[in-house]
Amino acid sequence: MNKEKRNIQTVAETESKYLTKILDEKDVKQFKTLIPELKDTWKKKQMFRTETEMRFSVLSDNRFGTNAAKYWQSVREQNSHFESLMRLSFDARKNAVEIKKLQKKITKEKDPLERDLLEVELEEKIYDQASTELVAKHRMREVASWAKLKKEFNDGSFDDQDVNTHQAESYMHRLEQMRKTITPSTTQPEVHNILGQLETLKRVRQSGELLPQTKKKKIKHGRR
Repeated sequence: MNKEKRNIQTVAETESKYLTKILDEKDVKQFKTLIPELKDTWKKKQMFRTETEMRFSVLSDNRFGTNAAKYWQSVREQNSHFESLMRLSFDARKNAVEIKKLQKKITKEKDPLERDLLEVELEEKIYDQASTELVAKHRMREVASWAKLKKEFNDGSFDDQDVNTHQAESYMHRLEQMRKTITPSTTQPEVHNILGQLETLKRVRQSGELLPQTKKKKIKHGRR
């Protein structure tokens, strides 16, 4: 592997001579001149969400209208990227071993055609490794960005240990926003679902059904 991680220029330069199999000579020449630009494009292309998209698209106010809701959604998003990052780490380790095995096979292979095939497989694995490292870099960026957002929204006004404690208020806000979007063209199942959840949530909040068992017992004794 090239010491510079996520560097595909060498791979592109090596592969350019084989593009004559699928491209005209004129296109191959143009490809070669574009290699530095393509390397730059490959490195800076958008992968996953930017912080702007996290704030207005993922954590939209109509769906996550409280700091608690935004915090707990950030927890979900961060964990998703963390788990994917761990999987990428395993994949990269396996791929690195496969690269070493191919390199070993190439040195021992006597058949020129088989050796050529192994060389192709090796170049493909090297490209896969660079791609995996690039994805991992962007996964880590998301993990760090969600950490920043979690810290921002965790203002001390809610329980940051138990996701259940904020949901009655947060879902009430979301359902109220959804009710505002109901129009004559909204389908009956959609209306039934929105209003059914909203009325049920109102009832369980008022009845004390969502309170911890100890508080429920105190309320019952107090009524007696």
